[in-house]
Amino acid sequence: MTITTLSRKNIQALTPYQSARRLGGKGDVWLNANEYPLSPDFALQQTIFNRYPEAQPEALIQAYASYAEVSVDNIIVTRGGDESIELIIRAFCENEDRVLYCPPTYGMYAVSAETCGITCKTVPLTADFQLNLSEIERQLDGVKVVFVCSPNNPTGTLLKRSDLIKLLQITAGKAIVVVDEAYIEFCPESTMASELLNYPHLAIVRTLSKAFALAGLRCGFTLANAELISVLQKVIAPYPIPVPVSDIATQALSAQGVSEMQNNVVQVKARRQWLIEQLKGLPQVEDIFPSEANYILVKFKNGNEIFQALWQQGIILRNQNNALGLENCIRITVGTAEENLRVVEAISSLK
Repeated sequence: MTITTLSRKNIQALTPYQSARRLGGKGDVWLNANEYPLSPDFALQQTIFNRYPEAQPEALIQAYASYAEVSVDNIIVTRGGDESIELIIRAFCENEDRVLYCPPTYGMYAVSAETCGITCKTVPLTADFQLNLSEIERQLDGVKVVFVCSPNNPTGTLLKRSDLIKLLQITAGKAIVVVDEAYIEFCPESTMASELLNYPHLAIVRTLSKAFALAGLRCGFTLANAELISVLQKVIAPYPIPVPVSDIATQALSAQGVSEMQNNVVQVKARRQWLIEQLKGLPQVEDIFPSEANYILVKFKNGNEIFQALWQQGIILRNQNNALGLENCIRITVGTAEENLRVVEAISSLK
């Protein structure tokens, strides 16, 4: 008998999510985690740490409600978007229930489900990275939660709004539909938040990790109708948001903080376009997929070799070769102008 054999059977069989930091690497150009390349400058306003924090910090809830244009009753604050994903599974899925997701997409949907002992169903995206609605509808039996990501990670593509509406229609009364909007600040007009009043089974995952440049803060949000939020309140930890996290997140959501974020988005989009234009002309590049996020997915003629060559040079990208339908593909986060130039020069120097 070992410690491992004492663990739950599903945990023994689980392959953990390979986060950017878990994958390691020794680099000076980190473009594998879709972070903003520079850190914002915030100072702590609160200095009293001997008391437990508010379960759901009121000032932070109000700030995000104002930013997202929803009621305070439609929000729960979580430790990053990842906790939101797990909370929804824990709150709504039992042993015989299923989670459905559409690869290639974010790997934590599957890992969180498997951690909770919930079986996954998959319906791959179409060749143009859109929902296969007819197949999803055919696979809905036993499904309690459907996860979709828009803009999708790692492809960068937006799901059609009409398809998301159709998905909500075919799942009504059957399943929770979770739309992961981690990258929505790069295309805010595409948010599904305006549909919360129409579809009580819609949940939207948000984060401050991407456009707000606060990945190290681990602060996320779930937007949903009040009844769904009250269900999540039952399973969330009693004090999930540390005082410093709440303090800095509230500052980030001030008028000045939001304005700085929006300026950052403009710069990222400009650098993204520059990166695309530079890579287009390289003989190693086979295709560059359209992106509405702070990264691009590039298909190379020899993706594994290029990934390894740049890794050895300290340029850490995200290899997607093992993802469904993404052979020879690498996801490249948009970095600073200097970092982007390093990437282009490194690739162009390879034969």
